[in-house]
This record gives sequence, structure tokens and C-alpha cells, in this order.
Amino acid sequence: MNYQEILHRIYHETKHFANHGKVASYIPALANVPPELYGISIACLDKKCFSVGDHAVPFSIQSISKVFTFTLAYSILGDKIWERIDREPSGNAFNSLVQLEHENGIPRNPFINAGAIVVADILLSHFDDPAKVLLDFVREQADDNNIFYDAEVARSEKETGHRNYALAHFMKSFGNIHNPVENVLDLYFHQCSMVMTTDQLACSMLFLANHGTNPHNGNKVLNISQSKRLKALLLTSGMYNESGDFAFRVGMSGKSGVGGGIVAVIPQLLSMAVWSPPLNERGNSVAGFEAMELFTTYTGKSVF
Repeated sequence: MNYQEILHRIYHETKHFANHGKVASYIPALANVPPELYGISIACLDKKCFSVGDHAVPFSIQSISKVFTFTLAYSILGDKIWERIDREPSGNAFNSLVQLEHENGIPRNPFINAGAIVVADILLSHFDDPAKVLLDFVREQADDNNIFYDAEVARSEKETGHRNYALAHFMKSFGNIHNPVENVLDLYFHQCSMVMTTDQLACSMLFLANHGTNPHNGNKVLNISQSKRLKALLLTSGMYNESGDFAFRVGMSGKSGVGGGIVAVIPQLLSMAVWSPPLNERGNSVAGFEAMELFTTYTGKSVF
């Protein structure tokens, strides 16, 4: 199958969708990202890679980082992690306070903000320098050391992250945050500020396409069962309140971020990353969503 030809076709057929969305201006550091930037990358388990557009331009991965932090925490705690985080779709906004009150400070899943903040707290309890551990981990999965945090984005997140502070303090009142809120959120804001290209992002998720084993070096990141469960969570909860439609239209396990990125995997085959900053009303890249749907349509490949 000629993936390169398919990517070029998808790129030209979906580029105009960026005009239908808006960049995440509520985070000041993201407000000025050029909306016309658009990149698509595919990384295959047979080590072939394909890309088109602005695939080498670094961007803020935002909530996509939650996949990496959860993977680290899950590998440490195993099933004990479910004592602090549930595994159900939210049905509410990714930064909602409402459910936390009804559910005694236990977040619905690891990919809403509250869940990711609990995950950050877990990492803070297990590592002296969790930000470095996380960055090293992502670099290893991507097989690329040219991945960094963006200090300006992290600072911008911290200055405007009032809802996240509220979530963290609220969960601490229920005993589900063990470390100082300031320290937990410092790690959380740093993880969201990580910048990657679509090339790097696609490569970094190949461990999920490979049953939890990093195909670049053979290291086991998660066992087969954990990898299966993580991909199930991504399918049901990885795209905010649009996860059901993404599963219906695209048919891949994926995760999005308000920086405009989406990454998704097809087990035993490939990982795909798309970046286009303009978002729809649910916080997902408009062009990226369309590109993912066309890819599974044109190739006939999905998880179903």
C-alpha cells in the first residue's frame, strides 16, 4: 500500500478544514501559532516512515502527554492505579469540577485533566525528578533526543491554569492528591508544554502498536494486558467528549491535545500523528480529525 501517495491525497483534501476551527487562544502561548501549519506522519512497525506538510515543525502536544505520564504510572502501580482513577468516559468537559464532587474526588479516567493531575501526583511520589524521567521516557519511545519542554508554554499554562488549581485542591480535600498542589501542577504544566513534531509523535507511540514493547530497542514498556487496556481507554476517552464519534468515524485508539495534535494507533501495524492548530468546539483539531477518518477510509485499515 502506497502510504505516501495516500498522505498527499489526504493532505490536499483536508487542508481547508483548518478554516473551520480556532486555535486555543485561552492559553496565551498558543494563541499566536500560525493556523495554516499542517503536518501528517505515519510510523510503521516495519520501520518505514511517511510524512507530508509541516511534519518537522515542533508543536505543543498538550494533553497527548497524558498518554506518556499514565504509561509510566501504570507500569509502576499496575492495577492499584484504579484505586485512584476510574476508567469510564467522562461525558463532561475535560476540566469539569462537577463529576469530582459526585464521585468523591476520583477522576473518571486518566485523560481528563483531573485524572492527569492524579497521575502527576503519582509520578511525583515515585521519582525525585519526574519531569526529567518523563522527558527521558518520551525521548526513548521516540528514539529521538531532540524533544524538550517549552518554558514559555509552561509559564503560560501556570498563569492561566486556575481551573486546574481548583481541580487539584478539590481532589486534595478528598485525599486523592498526596503531594503539595503547587509541585503537582508544576509537573502537569511541564508535561503539557512538551514540544514534538508529528514525526517524533508517531514514532513515540509505536510501543502501543507493538503490544507494549518499544520496537526501537526491544524494551518492554507495558505488558500485553496493560497495553490492551490502555488502547481501550484511548478509544473510549482519548478525544475528550468526541471519543465516541472518533471511534465511529475513524476507528483507531487515539489521543488529542488542544495544541492541535492527534495521535492514533492500529495494533501490529502503525502509529499516525496529525497536527493542525485550529480546533472544533470540543477541543479537537478539525483538519486532523478529517485526515484520520480519510486515512482509515482510503486504506481500509482500523481496529475494527
